[in-house]
Amino acid sequence: MNITRCMSTQHPDNASAPFFASSSVLAGEDEIREAYYAFSHLGCDEQMWDVEGKEIDTYVVKKLLSFYPEYFRDHILGEELRITLRAPNPTVETTEAKILLETLESIPRSFDAARIFYGRDIPPIFEVILPMTTSARCIDRVYRYYVDHIIARQKARFRNDDITIAEWIGDFLPSQIQVIPLFEDVPTMLKADEIVAEYLSDKQIADQRVFLARSDTAMNYGLVAAALANKIALARLDALSSRIGVGIHPILGMGSAPFRGGLSPQTAQRVGKEYPSVVTFSVQSAFKFDNPVDEVRAACEHLKARRIGPAAPVDVERALSIIDRYSTAYRRQVPALAPKINQLAKYVPARRARKLHVGLFGYAREINGETLPRAIAFTCSLYSLGLPPELLALESLSAEDYSFLQETYPSFSAKLREAVAYADPSGPLMTDALRDALTTFGIDIAPHPEHLTIVRAIRESLARGDSATVSDLVLRAALLRRFLG
Repeated sequence: MNITRCMSTQHPDNASAPFFASSSVLAGEDEIREAYYAFSHLGCDEQMWDVEGKEIDTYVVKKLLSFYPEYFRDHILGEELRITLRAPNPTVETTEAKILLETLESIPRSFDAARIFYGRDIPPIFEVILPMTTSARCIDRVYRYYVDHIIARQKARFRNDDITIAEWIGDFLPSQIQVIPLFEDVPTMLKADEIVAEYLSDKQIADQRVFLARSDTAMNYGLVAAALANKIALARLDALSSRIGVGIHPILGMGSAPFRGGLSPQTAQRVGKEYPSVVTFSVQSAFKFDNPVDEVRAACEHLKARRIGPAAPVDVERALSIIDRYSTAYRRQVPALAPKINQLAKYVPARRARKLHVGLFGYAREINGETLPRAIAFTCSLYSLGLPPELLALESLSAEDYSFLQETYPSFSAKLREAVAYADPSGPLMTDALRDALTTFGIDIAPHPEHLTIVRAIRESLARGDSATVSDLVLRAALLRRFLG
């Protein structure tokens, strides 16, 4: 099985609008152009086609092959390149549940388009990502619905003396699909290996991809908890692969902001080294559009060429202790910041039309009536207020914890230094306890002068109610950082 390495995604964390976009808010045909651009100019070998939480074009394969035939004759969808659908999870997203069925129905139609174009049987889409996976049954239902209710029905006859559905409208292929579970919360991520083992137990599958989130996990539990949960899950998935003899190929979803993973063209080598067992990394919008094309392409080539090795070992007991204490402190702090975050979030520029994501902080009752925006706007809001979210709950860590993190999570110090450059050391959200923690861990606060000036101007404009100025300043600060949030 050819496993891709660089998954271009539609996460709207970019400050700059791409040159080919007809609007700063990407939608429709722009996303078709984006997929082609990611393949042809940036060197990505996979495009996540996100059906979850946004309006989407299910004719992506037909349009790519029709609009760019010369390119796709030489670079074959389904072999060298891949389109992977991310669909809603009916178990959680009940209002969008039936969109999953429409998404699965589009797979045989895409197969037909590729068959006509290539003159042979090539499934251009044969995988579906299932977000917010919490059990083996969640994955299994998608797998079985496709096999039992889309593929199997082609053999049915209209009447005993009539033709089959396949004889009427053609055969349905591919005959089965792979379902990629996406684990997004810490408790489920810590048992990802158990869920995957149960799902695979009654199937003849040689290779299985597993997707670990970083963005919503960080928003819901904090940077440290998200990173340690990822590392524990990767180690346990590695052990599972050895135990059952199935190739487990992890995907790690990372944005450019350190809080959301810290994967940018400048950090690609560091990230690849820190997560040796990860096969595929997400290449999100800021990575693609807020950096020079040559740097983006070089980073993608590095990620595609790097050697995959065993997962880094983790002292699970120690890591779990830190996750528990740190995430408790983090989740105590965030609700208190919610009014300020929400006040600023409405000034964060939209980059794609998306709906509210269901998560820990997606339910008002969880945080005393306060709701929060999605992870990118959440991150951007805190950066714009002078308190990068990487710094939240830092004071809950001891010197011993920090030493452990430097060993287990080697990029942690670098991420803190990158983030703290955008903090306001004398801002209203910078507490004495946080300053003391930064001092204890040897992290100097050396603010980016221009960003600091903008952050202070944002607070002044907010106080005056000057909304037009706030929006402009939020974008200017994001352009300096090379990511929105």
